[in-house]
Amino acid sequence: MRNCSRTCWWTGILLLLPLAAGSPAGETAVSFRNEVMPALSRAGCNTGGCHGHRDGRGNFKLSLWGENPSKDHEALLDGDRRVNRGSPAASWVLRKPTLEMEHKGKKRFARDSPEYALIHRWIKQGATDDQEQAPGLQSLTVTPETLTLSEPQRSVQLKVEAQFADGKKRDVSYWAVYTLSNLVANVEEGGRLTFLKPGETTVLVRYLDHRVSARLALVPERPDFTWSNPRPSNYIDEHIFAKLRRLRMNPSGQCDDATFVRRAYLDIIGTLPSAGEARSFVEDPSGNKRAKLVDHLLQRPEYAEFWALKWSDLLRNEEKVLDHKGVEKFHAWMRESIAGGKGLDQFTRELLTARGSTYKNPAANYYRALRNPTDRSEATAQLFLGARLRCAKCHNHPFDRWTQDEYYQFAALFDGIDYKIIENKRRDGYDKNQFVGEQEVQFVGERKFKDPRTKKAPSPRLLGAETAPLDENRDRFEQLAEWITSRDNSLFASVQANRIWAHMMGRGLVDPVDDFRPTNPASHPDLLAALAGDFAEHGHDLRHLIRRIASSRSYQLSTESNSTNAEDHINYARAAMPRLPAEVLLDAVHTTLDRPGDFKQYKNVKRAVALPGIKGPFLDKNPHNDDRFLRLFGKPPRLLNSDAERLNETSLAQVFEMTSGETLSSLLKAKGNRLDKLLASGQGDKELLAALYWTTITRAPSTREQEALLAHLAGKSGRAKREALQDITWALINSKEFMFRH
Repeated sequence: MRNCSRTCWWTGILLLLPLAAGSPAGETAVSFRNEVMPALSRAGCNTGGCHGHRDGRGNFKLSLWGENPSKDHEALLDGDRRVNRGSPAASWVLRKPTLEMEHKGKKRFARDSPEYALIHRWIKQGATDDQEQAPGLQSLTVTPETLTLSEPQRSVQLKVEAQFADGKKRDVSYWAVYTLSNLVANVEEGGRLTFLKPGETTVLVRYLDHRVSARLALVPERPDFTWSNPRPSNYIDEHIFAKLRRLRMNPSGQCDDATFVRRAYLDIIGTLPSAGEARSFVEDPSGNKRAKLVDHLLQRPEYAEFWALKWSDLLRNEEKVLDHKGVEKFHAWMRESIAGGKGLDQFTRELLTARGSTYKNPAANYYRALRNPTDRSEATAQLFLGARLRCAKCHNHPFDRWTQDEYYQFAALFDGIDYKIIENKRRDGYDKNQFVGEQEVQFVGERKFKDPRTKKAPSPRLLGAETAPLDENRDRFEQLAEWITSRDNSLFASVQANRIWAHMMGRGLVDPVDDFRPTNPASHPDLLAALAGDFAEHGHDLRHLIRRIASSRSYQLSTESNSTNAEDHINYARAAMPRLPAEVLLDAVHTTLDRPGDFKQYKNVKRAVALPGIKGPFLDKNPHNDDRFLRLFGKPPRLLNSDAERLNETSLAQVFEMTSGETLSSLLKAKGNRLDKLLASGQGDKELLAALYWTTITRAPSTREQEALLAHLAGKSGRAKREALQDITWALINSKEFMFRH
């Protein structure tokens, strides 16, 4: 009875399909384009790990994810073994996936499956390609698109509906391919999603060349849950708290003043507050002191240096291609732009339209770092539109809407950039990627870029088939800059707002930060839209959005979890606690011990956050201790235009560096450091201990800590007392409170 029910079910699906000319009377015709291709996708035959690999598998190659049905049809009918029209059941395309023959790709479907019956019928009907007759797929929808389930209910049936050019709609839930963003749930045959535990997941749904996504969550029962009803400070909190309440999750409490002052200094200017600054803030009784502190930090010179560091990473400001002087000029331009309050829209327009000397017009270094049209197009799309185009270079993008045609048309827009090399004094004459000397970026009329598929020059076009054609009478780079930063192009403001949000909150609303696509939706789409609108309405002003985020209650939450939010990592129920970035951590160590940084290639720079380039950590054969520290803790080499290039994971090598490495050891032992100054001040042990705590972890020692450490200092003098202070400082610097933002 069970097998009969299953057979009747999928036979019913097949009977809904249209009858094609040439099929036996009463038999439903099978469409190669709209049915056999989805069946191969559902079985996984055309994935990158199987026959969709660029070299195929077992002398059989299919197009990746079925993007080229014509070639796939030719491959299937090459010879008479894969598809045997005289004896359909003998076809390898049926025998191998069912393991009737040896198949390294393992079992893909059974003999009694809908896939087998469909392909068998197609072969029996002549195995034709219905390219001219098959209606094209116009749209794909999944329902529910968003849903929050409450225990004990744990599953839901996803319905995927395809609409074709002939106006017909079809339920393709069985034939769609489902991929989950995490392991909190699974999807069974036919699209039934079941949660394995409470949490949130995104389901990526693919059918033919269309992709959609659904975001679903499971809320635990929590019968005694009571909403804590925190008061929102602004629209950010309204969005965050509304979702938390829906998820039966209370936000953590507000962080204390000592935590806030440390967090604000680290997030806004990338440095620790001094002991005096921190104590003064904590002791200030005024009710608006947090807002005043944020305003004060946004006007400090370190603010512009810190954000110039971030943009130097993104714009590949490194010495091998730009040279030492070019790096300093480019960094100074970024720093001055940010300090002067230049909107990120104007900042972007100046980059995209820059030409001339890379020394006299530093923004031109954007194109000096990107030496060919595809690098320029990929970088521009990812930085300013959140579009990762690289996959579309070889095939239509598997998870986004970009096609190869759109990829090469957009790349062609960046053709016609050339370089006048005024001088090149590189040391290695064989390294064609190294430049030392002034260059001029020039826009020329000659077009050299070719589409490798056609060997012809593509027509330049803004990204996306729906964009207006370029005006041939206007500079195309000015048109590009206007289109990207236009108020009508919401992606620009969304991407930049998301980048700022991720920096301040520890995780992007869209994550990864620069990967905007329909199949990677924002965790809080309405909040992202509100942030982007706010950002655009205020001139794309970086200070404004930082101030807005920092004034929210959501930003000011504690890192401490409660009984409802301990497992949450994506809904901002509590403050994130990432490890400090490499430069910030190194500067914090130097600040604690009151010794300047020492960088081989930048002797005049004493703070790692203010370093223009990366030559010391990456291009010098004998870097100083501080340079090695930066590389070890994840400073990026600036070879990619992506936020993801910076690594902030912890490693065993970092543990060794912090516990016994040369950087910290030498600073602790250095004569005239903070320990020597504290000892020379004549303060008592209790005051010395308090000064160390406020300097390193921005708080006073607890009663328990104070008692234990005073005992460690008791009775010591001279060298022994210095060594005792050194021990305490070493322990504080190696604590999570020091190394992590909290």
